[in-house]
Amino acid sequence: MILGDYRIEIIPDAEFGLDGGAMFGIVPRVLWEKVYPPDELNRIKIQANCLFVETPKEKILIETGMGEKWDKKQSERFAINRKKSFAQTLLEKTGCKPEDITIVINTHLHFDHAGGNTVFDDSGKIVPQFPNARYFISASELKKAENPHEREKASYLLENWLPLKQTGQLELKPDEYYAVEGIKLKKVKGHTETMQTVKIEQGGKVLYGFADLIPTTAHLPFAWIMAYDLYPVSTLAFKKRIIPLAIREKWICWFYHDPVFPLCKIEQVEGKPKAFPIKV
Repeated sequence: MILGDYRIEIIPDAEFGLDGGAMFGIVPRVLWEKVYPPDELNRIKIQANCLFVETPKEKILIETGMGEKWDKKQSERFAINRKKSFAQTLLEKTGCKPEDITIVINTHLHFDHAGGNTVFDDSGKIVPQFPNARYFISASELKKAENPHEREKASYLLENWLPLKQTGQLELKPDEYYAVEGIKLKKVKGHTETMQTVKIEQGGKVLYGFADLIPTTAHLPFAWIMAYDLYPVSTLAFKKRIIPLAIREKWICWFYHDPVFPLCKIEQVEGKPKAFPIKV
């Protein structure tokens, strides 16, 4: 996909499973299972759709997926289905190797968004997967990740960012900033207190990433909010504001966890928002 003079590609990391009840919160199973049939352990299949953006000067990766540092027991718990390494997928989709990436952006540091920041090297040491990249994360998010409370502690894994601090590749950013011209990160309270959304404006078009506030196309109905969200009322307020805006301005919408349709346009159909896939 081309936006102005920016090239956009979806880089799927790995399919994995999370509890369907947690993914849909107060929505009864009898409703959500029609859209996402669960397995015998009540897990639904979702994806980590990372975003590659090539500008005239930079090769940018927004989010890095689950990563490849999971042991067998952990992989089974999350039903991780990895068909190939992230590096291989990146090469096939973009022609780039990990060392070609110049900027990595994390909207937040939960393991399913930042797990691929680092990898095991041949000696078993955890090192940055993108050795020549500057890693951008907000200072407030790093502070939260380093001092999480009990509800979110399991989502933050030190190995996904500590090696970046040790190599000097981690760059702390404000709650609202431009990574490069036309790519804006902005903190939105809802899923967490410090997670950011992504807005790319180029060539008269907008690509907007909800991160975990609207993780899949099935979460477009206002009340369909994850139980993982720490501030669900704030998520609701965000959805009621952003979805009509996306419809009115015809944004391209990036659904990070949708296993089938990561990029869509949203339209109003019979009074309800509906996602229509965009080919990339």
